[in-house]
Amino acid sequence: MTSFNRSTSRRLKKLSQIPSIWEGDRRPLSSSQTQPRDAEGKGDCILWVDGSQGIVRGMDVVGSDSGPEAVVRTLMRAMEHPHSPAKPARPQRIVVRDREIQFYLRGVLQDLDIAIDYAPELPLIDELFRSFGEILDSQIPDLPPQYAQALQDKAFAIWQASPWEFLEEQQILSIEINKWDVGKLYASVMGMLGMEYGILFYRSEDSLKQFRAAVLRDEESQGRLEEAFLKQDCLFLTFEGSDETDEVDDDEGDLADLPLSEIDPTFGNIHPLEGLRSVLYDEEALVVFVALESLNRFIRDHRRQLSGDSFPSLNHRYRITLPQCNEAAKTVSVTVSTMPELAAELEEMAGLDHEDGQMAESSTMFHSLRDDLIPEDSFLSLGVVSWEMLEYLRQGVTYHPVGEIQQVGDGLPVILIQTSRPRGKTVIEHLEAAGGLKAICFNPGADPFDGNKYDLGLLQTHNDELFLFGEFLDDDPIHVEARKKWNQRCKNTKGYCGLIIAKGLTGSARGNPQLRDMMALFEARSVSPKDLGIGTLQLVPQLQFE
Repeated sequence: MTSFNRSTSRRLKKLSQIPSIWEGDRRPLSSSQTQPRDAEGKGDCILWVDGSQGIVRGMDVVGSDSGPEAVVRTLMRAMEHPHSPAKPARPQRIVVRDREIQFYLRGVLQDLDIAIDYAPELPLIDELFRSFGEILDSQIPDLPPQYAQALQDKAFAIWQASPWEFLEEQQILSIEINKWDVGKLYASVMGMLGMEYGILFYRSEDSLKQFRAAVLRDEESQGRLEEAFLKQDCLFLTFEGSDETDEVDDDEGDLADLPLSEIDPTFGNIHPLEGLRSVLYDEEALVVFVALESLNRFIRDHRRQLSGDSFPSLNHRYRITLPQCNEAAKTVSVTVSTMPELAAELEEMAGLDHEDGQMAESSTMFHSLRDDLIPEDSFLSLGVVSWEMLEYLRQGVTYHPVGEIQQVGDGLPVILIQTSRPRGKTVIEHLEAAGGLKAICFNPGADPFDGNKYDLGLLQTHNDELFLFGEFLDDDPIHVEARKKWNQRCKNTKGYCGLIIAKGLTGSARGNPQLRDMMALFEARSVSPKDLGIGTLQLVPQLQFE
């Protein structure tokens, strides 16, 4: 049996001993029948109360699988750091209603001159737990119990379908229900940027447009953005990591890499007059169930068309069977449609169509070079992967080898591009479509207007296209040092190098991706500007015409 250190016992014995009887117990926090989903997660509550004074001295909530040590830890706090207005002290007598706890405490507290007794009932604690139970039972569950499991199942089906892999937020789907005072819902899928995953079901097209306009207008003002957020009129489903998951925090943005068991769906409602609540009432739960089921079917039936370059005009009618309910009709007829015209309007509102047109017309600021492969906000670094790590990397990611590489020096020189997971997948697909990566080169560039000279990082694909991945000022001391190391490492490997595409740009791994963040490794050859034969690239101004 674990016992106190001698110094701890001496410290506790210095506390004044008061002529009080304390009650102590440990019980499940909730036996409520109205909240079956949450009961397990709440764990046990440990209480220590002073029966003589009628005050709570210590209380803790612990996991149901924690040992009897947790009871002692709470008791120590009740003695040394009690809840106000109690003062530090130790009792003359302790009463518990669990024989195992009684024997355990007798062994642990034997040096503290405290009597440990048993009683089948603890009146004060019994009353406190009855009060807790009434409070918990009076709480409204997040989801109506009769629909909770059905909604969870539909949410996980959406998670596995992953519509954010091919649908952008402005590519709206209408879901026509015509029941429960709902005509159409307008579904906007979140997650293309690898940040927050979920679906917003707007109750009106106007609410959707107004929110988009407010975000574009007030994107620099946090207060106004929060106000715009609360003025939305929508139902929502979002996903986050479970409480037990410490691998992905709120800012990580890469939930897609977690197993299904570590994903928690959250449902709720936003309304200008109600604000945000993470609770669905009966009719709302049925509306969301129907919307999710019809959306799942639509994605299943039209995934190929939705994954194309354009947002096509599609519609499909479904008959959805309702989960157990008191509705007279047990099925609902629902029509799901794409809204390409609304998508185009939202893109124009955000200026996306203008930017895309500009990119198509002027693919880069340097003549004869494309810059539409690597996302603009990517994190970029020149580094090295140790030979040992390289073996793990080759086995764990999308891997494109180049040949037999001699293991000389500290490792393989690599260019690391860190971006979001969806954008990383797009980069990988483009490189593979171009036949893979052929070479990496640093080529001189110049801006004749301000006289600046650049070291341009270039990727050459097997179809001989050139893509810009970085522009570095020639006199940047950090880049100069990195280039020296790059050149020496490439010399050691006889010109072999690599490109790593990694995710995790928005999370704690930003700038320092771990093995689990690596998505692809393209091995290639390092070539000199002379081998590339394109000379110094000049900045060319591009004229835009309306």
